[in-house]
Amino acid sequence: MIFIVVKFHVRPDHADQWLSLVDEFTRATRNEPGNLFFDWARSVDDPNEFVLTEGFASQEAGVEHVQSAHFQAALERMSEAISATPDIINVEVPGDGWSKMGELAPKN
Repeated sequence: MIFIVVKFHVRPDHADQWLSLVDEFTRATRNEPGNLFFDWARSVDDPNEFVLTEGFASQEAGVEHVQSAHFQAALERMSEAISATPDIINVEVPGDGWSKMGELAPKN
């Protein structure tokens, strides 16, 4: 599995609209055959920072994603709203999705 985490630093005047700005991109990516997950979170420490956690089934699925029309269109829209080049972690990990955390479970 390809595991990717990206931190987006968004201009303050675009932060409240960020999730709307990336909504079409998010829906299109989630519909890609090789996409395992594609989830956004807003930082609790910095309201202008958004973190994207992505998973793709294979390198090929990741390449198809980057070459897609919706990816290219999103880059254009996002470039006008970010305040800095995004930070990224992109690694290949074993497995095909999330595992359960062994150290914590709900109490009965």
